Amino acid sequence: MTEEEYISQRLDDQIDWYSKKSSSCQKRYKALRVIEIVAAALIPFLSGMGEKVSFGQWIVGALGVMIALVAAASSLFKYHENWIQYRVTSEQLKHEKFLFATRSSPYNDQTCFQLLVQRVEALISKEAAAWAHVIKQPTKIAQEV
Repeated sequence: MTEEEYISQRLDDQIDWYSKKSSSCQKRYKALRVIEIVAAALIPFLSGMGEKVSFGQWIVGALGVMIALVAAASSLFKYHENWIQYRVTSEQLKHEKFLFATRSSPYNDQTCFQLLVQRVEALISKEAAAWAHVIKQPTKIAQEV
């Protein structure tokens, strides 16, 4: 595999994937937080309205359930953690790409391409191992219960 092939087929592909996943997780995290904030803000408002709002107690109860469900989904899917981790990985990969493109240290000798491949694959492998660890956590917790 040539340098150009590796950069376009592997490195650029991974940078794009991590960037898109980071953006997706960020949007989902923020959407869930907005829902949670709005629902939490409506509860005291509706409670203060008393009997003026038809089915007010039911609505307040439903908002409380919604907050619990949103918090559980946020915790389960780890959008916030994944957003940050995917962004960090994407930026680290970009950093390696630009150091390599400019032949800056540590990419300023004859083995620069091999070093790029090793460092990029180590970053990707580290991210995959971290993801596998996070995925296994709910299973471990479920076994304890």
